[in-house]
Amino acid sequence: QVQLVESGGGLVQAGGSLRLSCAASGRTFSRYAMGWFRQAPGKEREFVAAISRSGGSTYYADSVKGRFTISRDNAKNTVYLQMNSLKPEDTAVYYCAADDMAPSAQARGYDYWGQGTQVTVSS
Repeated sequence: QVQLVESGGGLVQAGGSLRLSCAASGRTFSRYAMGWFRQAPGKEREFVAAISRSGGSTYYADSVKGRFTISRDNAKNTVYLQMNSLKPEDTAVYYCAADDMAPSAQARGYDYWGQGTQVTVSS
């Protein structure tokens, strides 16, 4: 079992930045590929970014490529999502998730989920 707790969300103006954190507890964090997903009101949950167990490989949705950066610190059991040049369309609840296999853009592949953190970008 892995418990995930996101933090760092908030209200920011368009063009601003936020850094989300996801702290993991339970089983060995480095065993898991990690992903970030988001869900806006009335929309389905969508993939944002993913990172391999070692952090050596990262993957991004086209909509955030070049603006968001996913990273992890296995010593701190934490995965991060640095979000720059934020746009109003980035407004959503952001979730981190853990996958005991390879990083994936498919939500159904993830085994554990956090409770989410709200990100609101004003225009």
